[in-house]
Amino acid sequence: MRRKLKAVIFDLDGVITDTSEYHYRAWKRLADEEGIPFSRDDNDKLRGVSRSECLKILLNGKQFSAEQFQEMMDRKNEYYVELLRQMTSENILSGAKEIVLELKRRGIKTAISSVSKNTRTVLQGTGTKDLFDVIVDGYSVKNTKPAPDIFLFAAKELGVKPEDCAVVEDAEAGIDAALAGNMLPIGIAPEERVGKARYRFEKIGDITLIKLSEIINF
Repeated sequence: MRRKLKAVIFDLDGVITDTSEYHYRAWKRLADEEGIPFSRDDNDKLRGVSRSECLKILLNGKQFSAEQFQEMMDRKNEYYVELLRQMTSENILSGAKEIVLELKRRGIKTAISSVSKNTRTVLQGTGTKDLFDVIVDGYSVKNTKPAPDIFLFAAKELGVKPEDCAVVEDAEAGIDAALAGNMLPIGIAPEERVGKARYRFEKIGDITLIKLSEIINF
């Protein structure tokens, strides 16, 4: 029998907040400027991976110097940060805040663990910065998902063993990272993206208290 879980680690985008449209618009603007075809389906391939890996996927083998590559990453981030200034509490996904608060009331530790280097900006804009015990972002570790480093770092900061943690993710790379870290993966996305998850829901608002208690073993 699985031991009682002591912590839940949440990805940010697509789980707690919805900034996917902002990411799409920023990448699309860059792609258009560089004459690279880019669709919403292409954008789905960028979920859960670092900015540099996203740009490699977008470029699809096109070669640029290190300076040009960095400039494009910076340009995309500038576009994205401009859009982030529009964020409010309205960008919190339905049911997300309630689940986190319920966990905290029951003594379960919580963390945000996102590869985004804009994590704190998003949390500040949506008023959720103080909702979590630990915040881990793209500055915290070198290796990003599907490596488990970002989740292992969160567990260490929480003072909890990896096997006592659950991870809530909306991307395949994140689910793979949770599995690699010996954590319980909970998917919030269609099965084709998070089919390896131990538990799966279409959206975070579908996680009722009854379902959560079955997973966490309050």
